[in-house]
This record gives sequence, C-alpha cells and structure tokens, in this order.
Amino acid sequence: MKRNDLRYIAVPILVFFATTFYMKAQEIPLVYSVENSVAPFEVSLPLFEELPVIETLPDPFAWSDGSGRSTRFEDWGRRRMEIGAEIQHYEIGKKPERPDSITAHYQNDTLRVQITVNGKTLTLTSAVILPEGEGPFPAVIGIGRGSGSLPPELFSSRGIAQVTFNFMEVMAWQQKRGEEPINRLYPDLIHMGAYSAWSWGVSRLIDGLEIVQSQLPIDLRRLAITGCSFAGKMALYAAAFDERIALTIAQESGGGGAAAWRVSETLGEVETLGRTSHVWFMEELFLFSNDVNKLPFDHHELMAMVAPRALLCLGNPDYEWLADESGYVSCKAAQRVWETFGIPDRFGFSIVADHGHCLLPEQQYPEVEAFIDKFLLGDHNANTRVEIHPYPEVDHAKWVDW
Repeated sequence: MKRNDLRYIAVPILVFFATTFYMKAQEIPLVYSVENSVAPFEVSLPLFEELPVIETLPDPFAWSDGSGRSTRFEDWGRRRMEIGAEIQHYEIGKKPERPDSITAHYQNDTLRVQITVNGKTLTLTSAVILPEGEGPFPAVIGIGRGSGSLPPELFSSRGIAQVTFNFMEVMAWQQKRGEEPINRLYPDLIHMGAYSAWSWGVSRLIDGLEIVQSQLPIDLRRLAITGCSFAGKMALYAAAFDERIALTIAQESGGGGAAAWRVSETLGEVETLGRTSHVWFMEELFLFSNDVNKLPFDHHELMAMVAPRALLCLGNPDYEWLADESGYVSCKAAQRVWETFGIPDRFGFSIVADHGHCLLPEQQYPEVEAFIDKFLLGDHNANTRVEIHPYPEVDHAKWVDW
C-alpha cells in the first residue's frame, strides 16, 4: 500500500467515529418524564468520624462504597442517585417523596396546587403568563417571579410560558426551623434545610402542571427553571433532584451553589461552608465547617446531578462573596461529566463582570438565548459551547486527580 493511500482509509474511519459519537449523543435523553428515573437504594453514608479526608474534588464517577468507578452512561442514573443521597444526608436533609394526595386547578391565569399530608394541606399559588396561541408551550419556572431574575422578554418574545414559584409558601427565605408551612406536613423533618424544602416545592409545582395539562397547555418535556443568588442555588438544587426539568439557568449562585466548598475555603472573603446561612442547610452540615475536606461530595457533583440535561451557570466576579473563582474551578470539574458522555453542548458557564448583582448584562444575552433556543425551542444550530471567564491563570486541574 502506498503512503498516500492511507488518507483514503483514514477519512472513512474518522467519519465512522464522528457518526457513532453523534448517534450516541442522540440516544442520551434531554429530559425525563419522571422526578427520579432510578428507584431509591441503600447508599454507603458513614458517620462524620469515619469519613476520609479528600483534599481535591471528589471523583463524580466513583461509587460511594469505594468499590470502583464507572464512566458508562448506563451507570450514571445510579451514581447520580448516590450523590443525591449524600447531599441529602450531610447537607440539606431529606427531600420528601411525592405524596399520594395532590390536586391542582388552573383558573384566571393562576395555578393552584394543593398537597395534603397527615391531614394537613399546603397550597402553592403560581401566576402563569401564557403566550398567544394554542400551545402546548415550553415554560420557564421563575423563582420569585415568572422569569426569575432574567429579563422577561427573553421568554415572552419566544413564545415561552412563565410560571412563578412562590417559595415563601413552602419555607421563608430565613426560615424559623420547625415553624414553616412545610413543617405542618412533615413535623418529623424539622431539621430540614431550605434547599430540601424548596426542591420539594418545585417538584410539587411540576406535579400540578401535569395534573392540569388538559387546561393549561404546557409542553412538559420543555421545562426550564431559573433564579439568582440564593434563588440561583434553589434552581440548581431543584433541577438536581427533579429530572423533569430540561434546562437550568443558575444565575450568580455563589457558595452553596456552583462554587465548590473545598476551593472556596482557599480564597478570601467569600461564602464558605462555615459562613453560609445555617437555615438554608441542615445544622449537621456545619460539622464540616473546619473539615470541608471530609465531605464525601462537593458542588461540582451537585451540578453534575443535572446531567445529561442542560445547565448554564452564570457568574459575576465583581462580588467577592460569590466566590466565582471557586465556581469556575467547580464548573471545569463538572464539565467533564457532560464531556465524558459525549454531550458537551449541554453544559456551559459564563462569568462576566461590570454589572449589578442579578442584573443580566447585554454581553451575557447571547449565551442565555442560545441555551433557551436549543433546549426549549429545539434549535439544534444554537451555539451552547459556552466557556467564558476571567481566570486564565487559575490552575483548575490541580483540583482534579481523576
């Protein structure tokens, strides 16, 4: 065979692998039709005193019992459930399962969802903004208002419905532990953190959308969630623990959100584990205040729980408290999960300065619009390979030894 003939062999081989890679990505779901696609199972959850020290970011592919690791997508459902079990056990408390008694009604642009447990009823009330037309429409669940802290026109101009999640109806921003609406339903979970409670509330809101779908024309395969700051954390937790959310836009979520506890500990006046709000988390989390390296997980894995669905993280380095350098390192670590599964376009991050907290600047519009267009409207040509940051000198690789 002549040397030049090798190119005629190489080209078909490259085409074969590119086609196989594309087909594999196409087989990985963009979203699921159930809250949890894997049934709960027993997970290794050692006592604090028994936990080993892990100096770098824990391996998201390693089984909790130390029996090895798997990068097969077929195993990811079980692995993400392990991470979720660890986060609930050590950080936020148990997220209650879907109760049997849920009713919902849609009238006068308002969705009301009634959840009854132990004879007590909690009602979620959501204003709904529908586009013109018959639908069904993609929808965004906005924390606090229909579009969260993002400009409403990003959604209204695209024919996307907006559904408000009124988190105060579940638990206050600064909860009085044991005295919140959700505590009436689950008095045995008095220790729960707000992010467990709020994630439960978002899931029950989605249940309500399912119940009234014959009256409220929402495309349940194209749901997004978004929020900023403490609500950015809320959006991230809600999506991590509910696989019916197709797109998450976590805006300026800071410590307890995208930022990794371990990395934040090495920075300045940022939101470290020991400095964050106690009422947002379980009180037991603060056993780790001076021992963050004993946590069996970190927040690159919280983000990774969203995989294989779409996630865009937005940052703002003007605010030191947000620990966006830590968020950058954490995002780079989480990015490897989507890359490993051949779906790198489903994860992106944009850390941009020169704007107010929770005010989306014009220079961040393109990445937000791209994620909305691809994952809510099905525009496969939208460029969602987003990696914007001001940290070219930061050695993120030193935090990853897997």
